Amino acid sequence: MRQLLLSPLFAASLLLPAVTSCAGMAHHDGDGAHHEHADAAGSLVAVMTPTAGNEARGTVTFAAAGHGVVCTATISGLTPGDHAIHIHEFGDIRLDNGKACGGHYNPEGHDHALPTSGMRHAGDLGNLTADAAGNASYTIALDNVTIDGDHNPIVGRSIIIHVGPDDGGQPTGNAGARVSQGVIGYAKP
Repeated sequence: MRQLLLSPLFAASLLLPAVTSCAGMAHHDGDGAHHEHADAAGSLVAVMTPTAGNEARGTVTFAAAGHGVVCTATISGLTPGDHAIHIHEFGDIRLDNGKACGGHYNPEGHDHALPTSGMRHAGDLGNLTADAAGNASYTIALDNVTIDGDHNPIVGRSIIIHVGPDDGGQPTGNAGARVSQGVIGYAKP
């Protein structure tokens, strides 16, 4: 009789059940039910860099909170007054004018609107207000996006800050040129 020799590592792998991570994924249990997992990542960050000829820089963070996401922006180098802030569809900041980021993130096909409207682009975050020194702090709770879940995930997309305010008009709020851009990525815990 011939014996089959297995390496110890291979033999051990046959005895251990398969282990997979389900972070940020859906799975089916033995009962056949479909289960959604909450966002795996605790937070995201976009490090904002100025577009050509501008000075706006800072950070925009996103943290999972309950059934939503809290967005906090801390920006300097703006002109005093209101500035539109949006999530854009692509995390591509290779162009120095911000245009590689594409348009507003709008996976559900809604009209553009300000955050006070329930139906809007997933990327419509409203306006942040810069003081006389050009500094702005802004926080908004969002219920129409997720960090990396199944419903409108934002990781890998971008943030754009515009030269002017978002007036809520169509199709994108008449906010003008893009003064700062940043890719939304996983933050170090």
